[in-house]
Amino acid sequence: MNRRHALGLLAAAALPLGGCFRQRPVVIAADLRGQEAYSLATGDKLRIIVFGQDSLSNIYQIDASGRIAMPLIGPVQVGGLGTAGAAAAIEAKLKGGFIREPKVTVEVDAYRPFFILGEVTTSGQFPYVNGMTVQTAVAIAGGFTPRADRDIAELTRRTVRGVVIGEVPITYPVRPGDTIVIKERWF
Repeated sequence: MNRRHALGLLAAAALPLGGCFRQRPVVIAADLRGQEAYSLATGDKLRIIVFGQDSLSNIYQIDASGRIAMPLIGPVQVGGLGTAGAAAAIEAKLKGGFIREPKVTVEVDAYRPFFILGEVTTSGQFPYVNGMTVQTAVAIAGGFTPRADRDIAELTRRTVRGVVIGEVPITYPVRPGDTIVIKERWF
């Protein structure tokens, strides 16, 4: 058998296996790639400091309607705002007859949880940790099942433009409120 014929047989034998080893292209939705500023949403806990007003300084949780309830001023809409925007909204309500020149600082005390489903040991809701990736989210959920696709995950994220769903690599950054689905691998 000549060398050319042997190479042809080898290539023909490898064709059926080509689909098993082929790398799938990763589709990342354009909106997922953007690093827009963090928007406050339901489930976030805020540490609010009103300088000179210890009775107003406390930790407040954002409710289902995107508001926090503070003494004296009542509900304040902070959902969809950043921390600076939330501070400005609180200052504006406090200026309405309660405090002459309020100075307010807002920081996130605890982020809303992330969710993970599919081929992981323990699906569910887990506390968000700064700097986490899909891979660390899987580790928090107890690891992959034997059937899990270990390269790509489906990520659902709420953005200012609406809900975006995309396939992302396992090293992709996760944000608070994201839902991750680890799918079954096909081989």
